[in-house]
Amino acid sequence: MRSISPLTNFCTRGAYMGAIGEYLSSLSLSGLLSRIPAGVSQGLIWALMALGVYITFRILDIADLSVDGTFSTGGAVTVILIIGGMPPALAVLIAFVCGLVAGTVTGLLHTRLGIPAILAGILTQYALYSINLAIMGFKANTAVSADKYSLVVSGRSVNAAIIVSICFVAVIIALLYWFFGTERGMSVRATGCNQQMSKAQGININLNKVIGLALSNGLVALSGSLFAQYSGFADVNSGRGAIVIGLAAVIIGEVIGDAILGKRMNFAFRMIFIAIGAIIYYLIYTLVLWLKMDSNMMKLFTSVIVAICLAVPYLKNARLNSFRRAGKNSQTAVGGKKDA
Repeated sequence: MRSISPLTNFCTRGAYMGAIGEYLSSLSLSGLLSRIPAGVSQGLIWALMALGVYITFRILDIADLSVDGTFSTGGAVTVILIIGGMPPALAVLIAFVCGLVAGTVTGLLHTRLGIPAILAGILTQYALYSINLAIMGFKANTAVSADKYSLVVSGRSVNAAIIVSICFVAVIIALLYWFFGTERGMSVRATGCNQQMSKAQGININLNKVIGLALSNGLVALSGSLFAQYSGFADVNSGRGAIVIGLAAVIIGEVIGDAILGKRMNFAFRMIFIAIGAIIYYLIYTLVLWLKMDSNMMKLFTSVIVAICLAVPYLKNARLNSFRRAGKNSQTAVGGKKDA
């Protein structure tokens, strides 16, 4: 067997250490700090999408996959309307309405035609791909310039985008808090908690599902509208994987909120922490880019985070149940010995 000389080993280690030193020297703390505002602004925009995902995933207990298509729809509608001469603020409102329509279609496929919710979402998403292409004149992407149009948000003015996005998130959270405190909103929440009991109480669960899905996709389209303006273009694939990012934001926000507030975590705080979760996700994304890692690996990273966070409650309950079973078995064994 051929042995490696100490000199060769030393040279190899020296090369590795030199490469590591060169890599670390290429990282600039000032560069990271300069990227943080952009990460915060994008996180706030995606927070609207995360709130939409929260409505279906947590409140209605429905896995809605149509959001991947609805996100792109919001961007496509907004950019085309702005290019056509419509004021950007009005284009955002119309994008929200288009999202409501898309969510309603998913809800009707599920409630009226008996298609499982996850398949109904897939069908809507699949159809929206062609619709989004048609909206943009069968182009994969369409640009909109901040120099030519007065956009609601723009990546060229990050600080202003942060302020505008905070206002959007605050208003949406306030409206959602008000709506879900009304009789209709409470019935939607009841439908997600227990459909059979809600139906027995005379609640129209099918209508509530349609309302929840419509509202969720409306928020997702609103997020897509703002993101397209911020990025300067609408892309037919911009919503790909949006559901996973939304779930990551929801789960990160809930974990942090529960850790900080515990039992004081009410509905309003939960929505606030979901928005914070979206910001944290994009700050992590910013850190990954700063570390010069391959950004294509973020989807794997996000999937791992979501899988772990979803698995932790199950594993925790399974562990507690195993301890309880072990305790009962030990008590039964002790009782049997005493009887003997």
